[in-house]
This record gives sequence, structure tokens and C-alpha cells, in this order.
Amino acid sequence: MTNAAPTSDHELAAAAATEAGRLLVALRAELEAEHVWPPEVGDEGDRQAHRLLMSILHEARPDDAVLSEEGRDDLARLESSRVWIVDPLDGTREFTEPGRSDWAVHVALAVDGQPVAGAVALPALSLTLSTDPAPPAPAAWDGPVRIVVSRSRPPHQALRIREALDGQLLPLGSAGAKAMAVVLGEADVYAHAGGQYEWDSCAPVAVAAAAGLHVSRLDGSPLRYNRADPWLPDLLICRPELAEPVLAAIT
Repeated sequence: MTNAAPTSDHELAAAAATEAGRLLVALRAELEAEHVWPPEVGDEGDRQAHRLLMSILHEARPDDAVLSEEGRDDLARLESSRVWIVDPLDGTREFTEPGRSDWAVHVALAVDGQPVAGAVALPALSLTLSTDPAPPAPAAWDGPVRIVVSRSRPPHQALRIREALDGQLLPLGSAGAKAMAVVLGEADVYAHAGGQYEWDSCAPVAVAAAAGLHVSRLDGSPLRYNRADPWLPDLLICRPELAEPVLAAIT
């Protein structure tokens, strides 16, 4: 990394996510300068960001386990109390579309299954949100409840929330971009039911919880990480005052 070595897990998560984000922005800029945009640009971004994150984490925390979307899953991680859970490029499809900014890099540390440190970089916006310093609580909003959803097909739970709370749907790209929209106060609810893995939600959940938001599964139960099967299909992130009516609408 270009700066002084981070001393805390929070700093490491933020520095690693930011560095991978810079790499991805540079890759995009190089292709745009050459006026080429090959279809495999997303795969190349995944590979390069994964290699960089693995190098950073192994150098800084050699005794910790790592679970990455782009790496081989070594189940020896189940014996480790400390596991870094990363998505080197969240929103590969958005990354491959010139001009889109709704993609992210996720880096989080789970200790005994609980996210304790994490960062979500939004590289195209030159922004990284982390658990320390935690983002401020979103500013008050007196308009209709804004429910952020996928661009293609919103889950029926989101439609039920919209109906129950007289809200509106806001289409957006990657999971990290949606979650950070709630953290930043640009949306109020992110309810996902279409299937995810641990690396899709661990860092966003860590950052959202640090900002004082409600985080849970769609049935209200806690989110647990570093399980043998990393499939974690549903997620709710919302303003705390909306948790009760949102859960009532979908459970």
C-alpha cells in the first residue's frame, strides 16, 4: 500500500478497499483512453483486485483466514476466529458499463461470525465508507420512504414494503452501492431477497451497523458469517425507526 501501514483492523479494511478501488479505476481509465472496452474487462477487474487484496491482507494479517468471491474456498477458515470476507469487485456488470458509478469493493473482518470491522469503497465516486470512523447517522428525511432495488427485477418483498409504507422504488446497481445509499441518506430501505453470498453483505452490514442502521435477515434474525456454506440469500438494511414496519410488511 502507498501509505503507512494501518494499525487497526478498521484502518486495514479501509486502506485495502481504497487501494483495490484505485486499481479498478485505473484499469477503466486505461481502457477508456485506448477507446477499447473488451467484454472480459469485468473478469480482469475481478482478478486484479482479488490478487491485490490477497497480497495486502496476507502481508498485514498473515495468521487470519480469508474468504473471497474470487478465491478458492479453504474450509480451514472454519477453524479460525478471524476471517476476512471480501468481494474484490461488487457489481461486475456495472463496472463493465462505461460511466456507471454504482459498483464497489468490499473488505470486512468477521470475528466468531460477527462483522467487527469493514469498509465499502465506491471507487468511481472517490469515496470509502468504513467502521472507524463510522459514518454519521443519515440526516432526517420527511419525504416518501425510498426503497433501493435492483435495476432489473425488484423482489416482491420490496413491492410489499412500498405498498405498506406508501414508498417509492429507486433502482441502483451493486449490493454495496445500494447499502451505502442507505448509509448516506440517499435511500431509506434496502431489502434483498434474490440470493447473495457472505461477501456480498458482510462489509456493507459492518458499515451500516456502525452508522446506527438496522441490519438483519428478512425475518429479523441476525446475520452470521463464516459458515461452511457461504450462501446468505436475504438482507435488510434500513433506518432504525423503519425496522418494525418494514419487518411487519414482509414477515
